[in-house]
Amino acid sequence: MRVTVFGASGAIGRLVVQQLLDGGHQVTALVRAPAKLALIHSHLTVVTGQLSDRDSIEQALSGADAVISALGPSLKRSTTGTQVTDGTRTIVQAMEAQKVARFIGLATPSLADPQDKPHWKHKVLPVMAGLMFPNALAELKGMTEAVTDSGLDYTIARITNPTDKPASGRIRSGFLGHDKVASAMSRADIAAFLVSPVPSSR
Repeated sequence: MRVTVFGASGAIGRLVVQQLLDGGHQVTALVRAPAKLALIHSHLTVVTGQLSDRDSIEQALSGADAVISALGPSLKRSTTGTQVTDGTRTIVQAMEAQKVARFIGLATPSLADPQDKPHWKHKVLPVMAGLMFPNALAELKGMTEAVTDSGLDYTIARITNPTDKPASGRIRSGFLGHDKVASAMSRADIAAFLVSPVPSSR
């Protein structure tokens, strides 16, 4: 498949790109600084641009079958603005214009899902996130709504506490109050979950 990756030069994004390439997919990555991606592959196309650049986003989406977004907001308390939310809205609009229906992205369990059941994390996590990372939480809320309010076929992975531990080879996912899901997870496992809905090209 032809997959466009946003946030490709981040810690999770680079793993997503590598796993897609290992799976035989054609990958297009939109990055601000290609040197940060540090990957060269015959099946990888790198588009240089920013989330505020609609033309670059449309170029990256050209011919895509699916999108994986590893975008996430800055956790610095000094950060302000809604750059990632606005960029996600632009991505969604461009996907709809180009009839790219499949979106896979990231969010946080601080935001409840309709399929959750009551759980202590619904009370604790939003308060902690609001106190420690108010702008990041607002960005994640805006990013999520940009996708869930659209007509896209989407999967949103709500993650907390990513680590640099090796991949476990097991993906355990679910909804709060239904399933036993851990708080800490390796970035390699997160990347594997994001890639898993994309049918292998091999």
